[in-house]
Amino acid sequence: MAKRMLLMLAVAAAVVAGLGFTKYHQIEAATHAVMQRPPEAVTTIVTKQEKWPATLNVIGTAAAVQGVTVSADLPGTVDRIGFESGKFVNAGDVLLELDTRQERAQLAAAEAQRDLARINFDRTQELVKQGVVARMEADNVTAQKNATEAQAGEIRATIARKTIRAPFSGILGIRQVNLGQYLAAGEAIVSLQSLNPIYVNFGVPQQSAGEARVNRIVRVTTNDTAHNEFMGRVTAIDSVVNEATRNVQVQATLSNPGGKLRPGMFVQVDVVTGADRPVIALPASAINYAPYGDSVYVVTDMKDPSGKTYRGVRQQFVKVEGSRGDQVAVVSGVNPGDEVVSSGVFKLRNGAAVEVNNKVRPENSPTPKPQDS
Repeated sequence: MAKRMLLMLAVAAAVVAGLGFTKYHQIEAATHAVMQRPPEAVTTIVTKQEKWPATLNVIGTAAAVQGVTVSADLPGTVDRIGFESGKFVNAGDVLLELDTRQERAQLAAAEAQRDLARINFDRTQELVKQGVVARMEADNVTAQKNATEAQAGEIRATIARKTIRAPFSGILGIRQVNLGQYLAAGEAIVSLQSLNPIYVNFGVPQQSAGEARVNRIVRVTTNDTAHNEFMGRVTAIDSVVNEATRNVQVQATLSNPGGKLRPGMFVQVDVVTGADRPVIALPASAINYAPYGDSVYVVTDMKDPSGKTYRGVRQQFVKVEGSRGDQVAVVSGVNPGDEVVSSGVFKLRNGAAVEVNNKVRPENSPTPKPQDS
């Protein structure tokens, strides 16, 4: 009887253990199925090696070779305005005249005194020759003549200074005065900028300062819709390093036909520093930027824990140097022929399953031309 009871307990224990083992595997399989994420939809690009010119990419600011704010030298009332805002003027063109009626009246009186002094001088010289007038009196007459001539010259100079002329040829800004307005000495009238040629100033990190030598070729582009490109050369390098930024200021001179570049304009500067270099050009959307390093995701065949093969991604750290249009230059980390994720990197992790759909890809052009929406 006891043996039969033990046998029944053993059989029952075996049945319970078998059911528990089966149920455990069912729950584990269900849990794994729930935790396994579906493949992420991405686009990819097959990498290939290209030759890019060795350049130093920095941000610059356009500056006029000659630029001033024309102002009144002396106080006075605006009598005539001889320019229009935004127009080109030549050096010496009259921009503005102040009221000089009082000075002209003073000049007429001074010239009358000067003429009388000259007559007295001529008479005195004749009398000196005849020995009638002492030399001391002749010296006084001479001094009086010189003083009246100097006084007349001073008034003429004052009148000339109240005629404001363009100091050099260039483009005028917006007029800041009106007819009949009283101007104090030094008050602004209009800005004047010489636009062709033009300077572009930019900062270069101190570790790269040796690459920005005088006469290096510079390519300047703007971010406007026209995407203008200008060529020039480095003409000056500052002798000190900025303590705040640790940059060296560099100045390039460019031809600026039509005045398309304006002083103060933000520009992108590429300084050609050497021969072409091999790079792998990827769309900017393919780079996963992070403080600990930039990376891309390479698509490859992978295996899950059960040994099943799937298409997944491997995170690969890369070194990026420079950009051109939609492209970023990768100099190490990936090889030609690698299939790299070009969009959707923000939702990936190392080992994630992906589904490639290249029907719509991000732009990857070195010279993009976006259309107005």
